[in-house]
Amino acid sequence: MNQTLYIQTDRNVKVTKEKVLLGEIATLSCSDSKVLNRNMARPVTTLPKGKYGRYTMSAIDLVKAVAEEEENVDVTHIGEPDFVITFEDPKGKNAAVSILKTIFVSLVAFFGMGFSIMTFNTDVDVEGLFDNIHTMFTGRPSSGFSVLEITYSIGIGIGVVFFFNHFGRRKITQDPTPMEVQMRLYEDDVDSTILEQERRKEKK
Repeated sequence: MNQTLYIQTDRNVKVTKEKVLLGEIATLSCSDSKVLNRNMARPVTTLPKGKYGRYTMSAIDLVKAVAEEEENVDVTHIGEPDFVITFEDPKGKNAAVSILKTIFVSLVAFFGMGFSIMTFNTDVDVEGLFDNIHTMFTGRPSSGFSVLEITYSIGIGIGVVFFFNHFGRRKITQDPTPMEVQMRLYEDDVDSTILEQERRKEKK
């Protein structure tokens, strides 16, 4: 009786070695542990040494690699038909460079957000609005530092914290932050573009 080997692939997988094993880029399942272990360690492709980046691969290639060596194993694929292999340097990124990038992005985001808030306040004349409200309720013009300005400033800070769902390293809720959602959408778009470009190359 033939054993069934299930191969599940995701849209993007990361590797750090030139010699890529099946178990590193796919999730395998089989009732026979020997078949499972044998195929977990099965080489499926070799990436160019030192040329880190993104490479594409088809699930059909994985099925063929197993079928050519396993006569009594039926292969069933689940998941993405084509996927991206991200080949990364095992040494990792330079810590100093990463810190500098983080500081730069944080400064750009901070000043950009501050400029946006000031522009909004100027466009809608928040200062004049608060002065009118203060005069309406107290009978005298605002000094520019009343309870309205204070609560407005505090409200903006609290709103930013709740919007980004973070206070320091702590998450307020378990939902992904807007930034995480946008990064995930960006990654999906990048993977889709890479796969589509590869398909077009094959058709030419």
